[in-house]
Amino acid sequence: MGKKNETRVKSNSNLDVKKTVKLLNRILEMELAGVVRYTHYSMMVYGYHRIPIVSWLRAQAQESLAHAHQAGEYVTHLGEHPSLGIGPLLETEQHEIGDILRESLAHESATFELYRELLELVEGKSVMLEEYCREMLRLEEQHQGEVDKMLRKPGDIGKFAR
Repeated sequence: MGKKNETRVKSNSNLDVKKTVKLLNRILEMELAGVVRYTHYSMMVYGYHRIPIVSWLRAQAQESLAHAHQAGEYVTHLGEHPSLGIGPLLETEQHEIGDILRESLAHESATFELYRELLELVEGKSVMLEEYCREMLRLEEQHQGEVDKMLRKPGDIGKFAR
């Protein structure tokens, strides 16, 4: 078994497998935290617009789970062990929709930075991981834009002022 890992590392000799796996595991943990976070938020929504917001939050939880699966699969592709940890879970006891969305935006921004850091590490060394990072960055940026629009007041076209 050790020989397989040695062979795999040699075939990716330009890739720092240890740092790559560390970042992939941090991404895995952040995405799993997103699953918990969005699931929790979906239970805490009240009011007239509850149904569409709950539906959107649960879809975000499913998307985070899919992203966690991807990160874990890349860890095992590199011959390593996926983390059983989970990223930070912040409970502010603030459950107004705006508060939930601002917390979501902060979490998504932190996850985006991990993908950016991973891209810098693997760029020019692994096409597979480069493409993965670029797609995740695209999706995270798109998601941040959606949340930004949700935080704007009707009629406001300028970006939300954090």
